[in-house]
Amino acid sequence: MSTAPLMGTYNHTMDAKGRMAFPNKLREQLGEGFVITIGLEGCLYAYSAEEWELFTEKLKTLSGPVAKQAIRKYAANAVVADADKQGRVLIPQNLRDHAGLVREVTVIGNLNRAEIWDSKRYEDACAKFTDEELSAALDSLAF
Repeated sequence: MSTAPLMGTYNHTMDAKGRMAFPNKLREQLGEGFVITIGLEGCLYAYSAEEWELFTEKLKTLSGPVAKQAIRKYAANAVVADADKQGRVLIPQNLRDHAGLVREVTVIGNLNRAEIWDSKRYEDACAKFTDEELSAALDSLAF
């Protein structure tokens, strides 16, 4: 498994059983038995086993009235993704419902994780983020 940042955009289709070809490049980087769970903004997150462990350790440090619910929601919705011989992974119905996945799916590398989006939802999210907002975000990095 590679420690290089996950990146790129990949368009795939999901079959009626909820199986989708997961991009080879990202699958190789995530390693066998990577974890898929709910994400924010209506997508799913896919973590390598190592990144999932780091993420859950951070989750355990949450405190406050919603901490238990947040931890429970991420853990209860997490599944280990085992690719079949064709490189397809099964996305359970509850995760498909969360992300609105039906047929057209976009998978992106997002540095330490992959994200699985309904293609139209991803296009809409990208269209809302302007070049000015990107510039302002990068300005804070002092490039």
